[in-house]
Amino acid sequence: MSLLPRTAEEFSSADYWERFFRKRGEKAFEWYGDYNSICGVLHKYIKPRDKVLVVGCGNSELSEQLYDVGYHQLTNIDISETVVSHMNQRNAERRPDLTFQQLDATQTGFESGSFQVGLDKGTLDAMASEEDCALAGSMLAEVGRVLSVGGRYVCVTLAQEHVIKLAVEHFAQGWAVRIHCLSGQQKEESDSSFALPVFVLVCTKFRQAPPSAVLELCQGEDGAPTRLASVPELLSAVKERQAYNLMLHKLRGGTDASSTPSLTLCHAATGRPRYTLTVQDSLPSAKLPRSNHFAIFIVPQGRESDWLYGSAEGRTQLASSAKFRRLVIVAMHRDQEYEDMQAVQSELSPMVMELAPPGMPANQQVPFLSVGGDLGWREVIGRGVSALTGEYSVEDVRGEDGHFFRRLIFMNNSQLVQSESRLRSAGTASSAHKKKNKKKSKPSVSDAPALTGVKDRIVDRGFLCCTHHEVMVAGLAMLGMDAINNKDQPVSVLLVGLGGGGLPQFVHDFVPCARVEVVELDPAVLEVAQTWFGFQTDERLNVTLGDGLEHIKTLESEGGHSFDVIMFDVDSKDTTLGMSCPPPAFVETSLLKKVYSLLTPRGLFMLNLVCRDSALRKSVLERVQAVFPCVFSRGIEGEVNEVLLCCRSSGEGHKPHTIPQTLQQTARDLQKTLRANTQTAPCVPQIDITAILNDLKVI
Repeated sequence: MSLLPRTAEEFSSADYWERFFRKRGEKAFEWYGDYNSICGVLHKYIKPRDKVLVVGCGNSELSEQLYDVGYHQLTNIDISETVVSHMNQRNAERRPDLTFQQLDATQTGFESGSFQVGLDKGTLDAMASEEDCALAGSMLAEVGRVLSVGGRYVCVTLAQEHVIKLAVEHFAQGWAVRIHCLSGQQKEESDSSFALPVFVLVCTKFRQAPPSAVLELCQGEDGAPTRLASVPELLSAVKERQAYNLMLHKLRGGTDASSTPSLTLCHAATGRPRYTLTVQDSLPSAKLPRSNHFAIFIVPQGRESDWLYGSAEGRTQLASSAKFRRLVIVAMHRDQEYEDMQAVQSELSPMVMELAPPGMPANQQVPFLSVGGDLGWREVIGRGVSALTGEYSVEDVRGEDGHFFRRLIFMNNSQLVQSESRLRSAGTASSAHKKKNKKKSKPSVSDAPALTGVKDRIVDRGFLCCTHHEVMVAGLAMLGMDAINNKDQPVSVLLVGLGGGGLPQFVHDFVPCARVEVVELDPAVLEVAQTWFGFQTDERLNVTLGDGLEHIKTLESEGGHSFDVIMFDVDSKDTTLGMSCPPPAFVETSLLKKVYSLLTPRGLFMLNLVCRDSALRKSVLERVQAVFPCVFSRGIEGEVNEVLLCCRSSGEGHKPHTIPQTLQQTARDLQKTLRANTQTAPCVPQIDITAILNDLKVI
């Protein structure tokens, strides 16, 4: 038997409610929870002596329960003749002063200012279901008319967007508007509970309008009110509470390893983000200890973008290693202070327990896990605003191996490290410590530098943090050692995309006499690279500010320009595409042909490709192969990245099917050449070219 409307418009229909109550019969229908779940906030705003108009009372027991605890001045109205007749009969003997009248809530006929409270449990939601909400607007106006100065409209609602927007905008001028969120206060087993949280809207009528709108939100019946500056801010805060409650409803329904919902916890006083929580469930097939229901993992500060914590694959692996049915992964935000691990646990405990998996025993101990038992370390050393990309942050962090790193983060995508360089103390030589794979490295601080002041930390220019940069450097071996060591005709490189400048600086410092030209679209990126990442230009290393596409077109049309190597390392700002690097225009056939024509006969085109869309990747590869006779690929372990190494000439007149046998020897020779060039460089190159080229594949 269907007891809820099939369409939203039916809520507003008198005929619908007649049919509804005839079907329901004697059984009370508690719209949005029973008396016990809302009585606390009702008693807060309704006094026993108040004259109360109950709008759209239905056959709910709410008025009867209020009457039984001392509220005897209740006037109940409803549009349904059936329910009014039934309720009058039900209360004639036990509650003779409790009256029920069949009236239209938009035209009650009561005198103006004759009630101190208008009580509404779900009626506004029902009447606001029509597309133009005209009926609900008329009801709100009528309730406002019959309330006295100081009177309160108390409305229990699900706060659907169009409903709460109508009510708040109606009362925002001349009234104080406060909303209580009662999410989590209903009994989960109740068949009348909703997935959405229940809100109580309280609007207080002023004699004279205040100078500015009074808009407040409270969590629970006794939560301290948070003042909001505008109606959109209040509506947004309500929407966030609804989203959170819907997530809780889903999480309590079961575990799902394929779904990883996340939420942000904000500082109550400032509203600034403080924690981001991501829920990761283990696979149903995972073999777990029976008592391992739930755990919380605290990500060290500055490490939230690491593969293990910042990617879906990494979090899956983390949950598998932790061996708990549900793991909540907690990341701390920049610009927030955290005392110690114990303080963080105390702050988080009340909230994270709401995320526990279904079936967890009530007395279950929930462990807090971390790496090394501390909160990690992060120091924001610089900020700025790019006209192209918005706000950015430059910050120093401590990595998994104990070394310190400097990162450029754009705030519009704060989980992505735009550029990264390892740091060393200004007074020490560059360490020859070999970089480990970020996924598999173990914490080790034995050879890490001691923490010093920001002025004593400098970028280690011999260490490339990004594996795809290492591949591009290793790919230079495909030019041959005659080209690398030819000082009369030094290697010429055109790089589109500067970032922190680590790649072009490395080539400049360690490849003998190499000449590097960089094209960078964003002037702010160049400033950051020079200020914070040790990037230095000279006669062999220069930067052109401008559009890389236009620069290549100009060079090709002018003629007389050629490069041994052209590198594309530029990301796309369009997050809707399945390819985040490069932007699609950089791999159009027309541009690839221009790149081809700009290469010397021995030339190489290197492309950092990040493409999650398999069909799109296939299309890109087909276009590249149509232009370049010989294409190699080197994937990046644990990442979507792959580097394409595209030769202008196949060398043997036909497309090779295997890696050239001479490449490994050339790789070893290049390694020696880079190291031999350290007398003119400020540090030692830390790269294993032979190992990198071992994983090269022919496409």
